[in-house]
Amino acid sequence: MCRWLAYSGTPILLDSILYRPVHSLIDQSLHARMGVETTNGDGFGVGWYAPDKDSPAVVRDIGPAWSDRNLREIAGHVVSPLFFAHIRASTGTAVQQTNCHPFRYGRWMWMHNGAVAEFHLLRRDLALRVAPHLFPNVEGSTDSEMMFYLSLTLGLEEDPPGAVARMAGLVERVGHEHGVEFPLQMTVAVTDGARLWAFRYSTQQQSRSLFYSSRVETLRSLHPDLEFLREISGDARLIVSEPLGDLPGAWNAVPEGTCGVVQPEGDRMAGFAPAAG
Repeated sequence: MCRWLAYSGTPILLDSILYRPVHSLIDQSLHARMGVETTNGDGFGVGWYAPDKDSPAVVRDIGPAWSDRNLREIAGHVVSPLFFAHIRASTGTAVQQTNCHPFRYGRWMWMHNGAVAEFHLLRRDLALRVAPHLFPNVEGSTDSEMMFYLSLTLGLEEDPPGAVARMAGLVERVGHEHGVEFPLQMTVAVTDGARLWAFRYSTQQQSRSLFYSSRVETLRSLHPDLEFLREISGDARLIVSEPLGDLPGAWNAVPEGTCGVVQPEGDRMAGFAPAAG
């Protein structure tokens, strides 16, 4: 599978999250503890938002993240209030740039850990459900990108939770039509640059791991000696496939079947289930 993280909050250097933590995403590319694979070396990607830009910047490549000098250079110079990072372990599709996450459409970014089971059997039927005006934007061959464009087709830009629920319902229905017992496994992050949504769901109700960071004021009270916590605002939040370290009280598991949103008016978490799509 894959590992990913999403950050929203005070503008920070990408390096402070990607490289500096004890169990950073770069460390996870070699030594993942909670993923299906220990090594995630089939490519990587980062995407971030900059002031006065309508769409995010996205950099992706097919090599392993742990040895990429360009990624290290970018991380040491880019500052952003909202960014995605993803390390890939292919579930069968080709190792190529167009298959690396995050995926972008306009101001939207999307990344995924998991799989559509037997995707090669479902792919044609799912592709035919992508809106004609969106289909030319599908560049790669992954189930993850297909899920993104299905969600866009089903109303992601107006109603992200509803669109992802309809996408999940469609994937499950098509999967069952092809005799696939448990069609969907997903932890997904999606953002429009202002809000960040995260989803944890699987047909079998045994979803891949997902965690969110505790509120900054809670961490400050638990760890008053950490200078980093004094530099970020109270609304800063991380969502990760697995914790970036063992700091007590820092990480909380996202419950099975959950949708959460990080937004200026306050974070929210609710149950998530597929819907008719």
